[in-house]
Amino acid sequence: MINNVYKKLAKIVVEYSLEVKKGDTVYIGGPALAKELFQALNIEIIKAGAHKLIVPGIDGISETFFKLASDEQLSYVSKAEELIFTEYDHLIEIIAGYNTRKFSEIDPKKFSKYMGAPKRKELRKIQEDRTSAGELNWIVIPFPCNAHAQEANMDLFSYFEFVQKTLFLDKDDPVKEWLEMEKKQSIICEYLNKVKKIRVIGEDTDLSLSVEGRKWINSCGKFNLPDGEIFTSPVEDSVNGYIKFTYPGIYMGKEVEDIYLEFKNGLVSKSAAAKGEDILQEILTVENANKIGEFAIGTNHGVTKFTKNMLFDEKLGGTIHCALGLGIQEAGSKNISSIHWDILKDMKVPGSKIIADNNIIYEEGKWKI
Repeated sequence: MINNVYKKLAKIVVEYSLEVKKGDTVYIGGPALAKELFQALNIEIIKAGAHKLIVPGIDGISETFFKLASDEQLSYVSKAEELIFTEYDHLIEIIAGYNTRKFSEIDPKKFSKYMGAPKRKELRKIQEDRTSAGELNWIVIPFPCNAHAQEANMDLFSYFEFVQKTLFLDKDDPVKEWLEMEKKQSIICEYLNKVKKIRVIGEDTDLSLSVEGRKWINSCGKFNLPDGEIFTSPVEDSVNGYIKFTYPGIYMGKEVEDIYLEFKNGLVSKSAAAKGEDILQEILTVENANKIGEFAIGTNHGVTKFTKNMLFDEKLGGTIHCALGLGIQEAGSKNISSIHWDILKDMKVPGSKIIADNNIIYEEGKWKI
């Protein structure tokens, strides 16, 4: 018997987010513990008349790989992986796990080698190009599990309810809620698309960036669930000033705390972290990861707390986040990198504001437009 919550989520993914049609090809990956969600998605895809490839992951496989793999193995990309990104119409990634600390003993250099592999970078670019051209739809979705509940400092039942609310699955018509978000955020995006310069002022923060000629994206359940953010990519050499992030950056299950970055003409000129600075420095050595590829504002007030899971946290209402590395091609970015690392800042702190072309548009977590 499949839980009705997973049935509703699968229906949203297949009908609203991806709009799967007869004859489409769909890839689904994720941990085997998400069995019920795999089953629910399988049913909806079959009902849509599409063809699916389902690949459940086994606990321990990935961490064993990173522990033992040679440089050659870390850089290798299989023909099967290449086929998924170059030929499939839809990609679904289920986020869950048995242990959020499974990579804690892995050397950060191994992750850099893996992410920086030329073929893997090429596939990331292909994914961006196909997405921009409307040839590929992809989405990341959650499956409530004990490991993520523990990270969020909740029991599994409370976490399950939390996830439901962030997805609007507690509503009679979740799709209607996502459509309403899409409508509200389109008004804000329309305004921001006319803006040339953004300035962020907050605790230990005064950061300016140009968004002239860049497009703001309305993120409303088409690429992530839960969703709820408005984002763009700044002009690559325009970022100047400094920013201190409120929440830890999470990279491959490792935490980097109290991240402070200074920028000059788009590049990180100074960086520090109270914990995990070795990870931060390793990330910054990845090609073009010393630039901001994304600037975003979280809008989902159903996400009520920081959970150490960026799928939820970057949508947290009253926050902004910046991503180091890969920019958003659809927004006009030219920054290509094998990494895209989101880091979050609380904007509800007194005195925090976002200024657009000398007009305050956002103050202490609330829109002024």
